[in-house]
Amino acid sequence: VQLQASGGGLVQAGDSLTLSCAASGRIFSSYKFGWFRQAPGKEREFVAAIGSSGGNTVYADSVKGRFTVSRDNAKTTVYLQMNSLKPEDTALYYCAADRALSASLRRNSAAYDYWGQGTQVTVSS
Repeated sequence: VQLQASGGGLVQAGDSLTLSCAASGRIFSSYKFGWFRQAPGKEREFVAAIGSSGGNTVYADSVKGRFTVSRDNAKTTVYLQMNSLKPEDTALYYCAADRALSASLRRNSAAYDYWGQGTQVTVSS
């Protein structure tokens, strides 16, 4: 599976941005996906994850209520809608795929098997 993240950019605090993660592969619909981010000098942190059908999602407390993860299996694309952006959301955002068959959504980056190249989000105050 190859993942291509896009949609990052420079925005002002309070703005919205939608990230996309386009995936190759015929078994896209069986994978779970996660979004992670890494700010300069910090460790990579979990942002959100979505199950294979899109029916279950989980979020980091820092983004809950502001970010929404979704997927379109027909387009083999996962999205991260980010609203009310804050300067502390500034980071390189990565999408990742988890091929494990269990339904549980995992927050640990080590659980993910495939990673995209990252897209930069910068939020100015």
